Amino acid sequence: MASGQLGGWITPASTAPVETAPEAVDAGTLTEIFRRFHAAEPEPKGELHYVNPFTLLVAVVLSAQATDRGVNLATGPLFAVADTPETMLALGEENVRSYIRTIGLFNTKAKNVIALSRILVEQHGGAVPASLEALQVLPGVGAKTASVVLNIAFQVPRIAVDTHIFRVSNRIPLFVGSTTDKVQAGLEAIVPEPYRLHAHHWLILHGRYTCKARKPECPRCLIADLCRYPAKTAA
Repeated sequence: MASGQLGGWITPASTAPVETAPEAVDAGTLTEIFRRFHAAEPEPKGELHYVNPFTLLVAVVLSAQATDRGVNLATGPLFAVADTPETMLALGEENVRSYIRTIGLFNTKAKNVIALSRILVEQHGGAVPASLEALQVLPGVGAKTASVVLNIAFQVPRIAVDTHIFRVSNRIPLFVGSTTDKVQAGLEAIVPEPYRLHAHHWLILHGRYTCKARKPECPRCLIADLCRYPAKTAA
């Protein structure tokens, strides 16, 4: 997987949509948008490195307020010595802290990684639960982190909304919502079932590399003719 930025699960500073957008696209257009995403990249992948559901969970927890590239640089050596809750507990908080020192909020994150590892060992037999409710009670794990883990590790069609997806959804617009939670609920309700599993990755990658915040690359966008964003960039 290439390195990149997960988006940090940062809730947008404003609760208003990123740009004033026209009415959301109709169902037929929505389907065609995702058909094109699928045709261009049938099996999109996330950019965080991991080796199993536990390391994915840890990587996503560490990615808050951080780039995927920065997280990958730290977790490569960390996962080489601790890739299960048991080995992470044996490593200890101080040592975990030393591995992730280059990541923002590393003190809090080290505490959370050890605490969630202990809960997984004591309450789940060392396995990552495939339940939104069980995941959300783990230290450092919120609804968005849980949705990412469910989607990637367990193939549950959740669409966790970061700043990229929030912007893309409101800009095209697919679903217009004032908060990330509203956009997630809206997208999960309207994205056609055949495309729902991979929608999270398609939208993040589209927002990260094409539909950028400051200067979207509209001339090379594969859905430019379907997008209703009124301020498209010229070639």
